Formats: sequence, structure tokens, C-alpha cells
Amino acid sequence: MTQQFNNQLFAFTKQFTDSAFKAHSLALKGLEKVAELQLKALEEQTKVSAEFVTEVMEARDVDGLRGLWEKGSSLSRENAERAVAVSQEVLAITQKTAESLNALVQEQRQAANDAVAAPVAGKKAAK
Repeated sequence: MTQQFNNQLFAFTKQFTDSAFKAHSLALKGLEKVAELQLKALEEQTKVSAEFVTEVMEARDVDGLRGLWEKGSSLSRENAERAVAVSQEVLAITQKTAESLNALVQEQRQAANDAVAAPVAGKKAAK
């Protein structure tokens, strides 16, 4: 009886550990994609802002400053649009990761149900 209990406990622990490892792996992959996406967006925004600052430093008259005003407004709008696009992509990645984790939980639940049902079915057959 003790051996059977130990075997079941070992099987459950192994299954739980495998599932935890898979969940951790899925979460890290999602986090990696999000970080990469945000880093690219930051690099792009930094590059565009640096170019704008360079143009500001080169402006020598009022007409040049007027052009920079319009360009600054355009730059702000583009940065906002880029931020919204990145946010939407982050949300999509997060949703996909959550769906993968949910599928993993469903697999774990089904495996646990099967593990509990198997000994019960064996006892009914023995009677």
C-alpha cells in the first residue's frame, strides 16, 4: 500500500514539476518577446528624437524654427502612434501567452482527473 502511494505521489510530483517548467518557459518566452519589442520601439524613438534635436541645434533663423515647430508636432504624433502600435502588439503577445498557459492548466487538470479516475476504475473492476 505504501509503495503504491509513493508511486502515485512521485508521478504527481513529476507531472507538477514538468508543468511548472513548461509554464515558466512559456512566461519567459512571452516576456522576452515583449522586452524585445519595447527595446526596438525605444531605439526607434531615441533615434528620431536625436535627429530632431540635431535639427534644432542647426536652426539659425525664425523660418527654421517654424519648420521645427511643425516637425515637432508631427514627431509627437508619430511617437504616440508608435506607442499605441507597440502597446497593441504587447497586448497580443500577452494574450497569446495567457492562452498557452490556460491550455497547459487544462492539460494538467485532465491528467489529474485521469490519474484519480484510473484507480477508482480499477477498484470497480476488481469487485
